[in-house]
Amino acid sequence: MKYPIKGSCQCGSVTYQLLSDPLMVVACHCKECQKLSTSAFSITAIVDTDTVEFQGDMTEWSRVADSGNINGAKFCPTCGNRIYHFDPKEPGKIKLKPSNLSDTSIIKPTAHVWISEKQDWYSLPEGVAVYEKQP
Repeated sequence: MKYPIKGSCQCGSVTYQLLSDPLMVVACHCKECQKLSTSAFSITAIVDTDTVEFQGDMTEWSRVADSGNINGAKFCPTCGNRIYHFDPKEPGKIKLKPSNLSDTSIIKPTAHVWISEKQDWYSLPEGVAVYEKQP
């Protein structure tokens, strides 16, 4: 993989560059991620904050997760496209939504979380870590 990889929201108002490999890529099957993705799960690339450079204004929204932690989100105020999630208690890491990347070949989940809420019709791939809830 050649870095940087460019990314953007749907309308192009928010752009970014991913400068290096994610720490991990996860598929989350919780009901909140199903709502977010309007699909069976949401993909997240966990990255160090200093490995992404953002341009453009983003709006912020947050909710309290089952763990009690804050699950913050940054998204484009024009098209509403989610760019990343964050936990204020972990300022060095963000949960990038990698489907916005121009090259999505890095999207190979190595773990599936919250499978306790996964859609029955989806079969988990072999050879990945699986967690009933959040590890």
